[in-house]
Amino acid sequence: MLNPEPLAGRVAIVTGGGAGIGGGVSRLLARAGAVVVLNDIDAGYAEAAAKDIAEAGGRAVTVVGDIREPETVARLRDAALAATPEGRVDVLVNNVGDYRPSSTFLRSTEEDWAASHAINFEHVLRVTHAILPTMIEGGAGSIVNVSTVEALRGIPGCPVYSAYNAAIIAFTKSLAVDVGRKGVRVNCIAPDLAQTLQTPYEAMLRGRDPKLIGSWVPLGRFGEPEDYARVVLFLASDDSAFVTGHLIPVDGGTTAASGWYGKADGRGWTNLPDQA
Repeated sequence: MLNPEPLAGRVAIVTGGGAGIGGGVSRLLARAGAVVVLNDIDAGYAEAAAKDIAEAGGRAVTVVGDIREPETVARLRDAALAATPEGRVDVLVNNVGDYRPSSTFLRSTEEDWAASHAINFEHVLRVTHAILPTMIEGGAGSIVNVSTVEALRGIPGCPVYSAYNAAIIAFTKSLAVDVGRKGVRVNCIAPDLAQTLQTPYEAMLRGRDPKLIGSWVPLGRFGEPEDYARVVLFLASDDSAFVTGHLIPVDGGTTAASGWYGKADGRGWTNLPDQA
């Protein structure tokens, strides 16, 4: 029989844990028994997630602030260590990222690169560096980083965003090798086509026929926050006790399709989009 609370008694940090994929992760990890310490830059999102968790019988601690700031990271670490008498952290989910397509790389500036680095990669290093010592001291822990499928394929208008998310994957693999014998596992997910505040259905479907979703996504639908959260829960729990250093695309099959599109009439596939 499956354990209904695989994270019972554990402490889990989720950055960007108020809404979107992070909100789904916070709520699911709490249902799995974890004390969730969630950070969000938006107090309203953080409070809404904490309220949902409490109403479902779980426990959440909120740390409102910009995860790019060292002061926020320090408060997040301290809140997590204070969440239980043992003063430990069992799970870290580095979820924050920002997808903002630009026009071309040549029109981007060094300020753009620095801003993208701060929101998409640098904070992953900073938060992990702050939390890892307590995991190593306890001899156990699971870190789950959130990248994107756009780190695995070319994406027009977003070469810098793609590069920093690819760095998350490389960091995941190398850190997993570094800390494996200390009892800490490190894995990564790569989402695609998520129904979130940043990429809502309305935006993804603007000017497009919803009936064509099956042409773009082999599983025939866009992902919901809980689709991604369930994979994070697997990686956070003992169900993945022998899994480390891996990337799991959570994409409905888009990476596997690799540029192939289902024909609108349902009769086969094409790699020529004007035939879809």
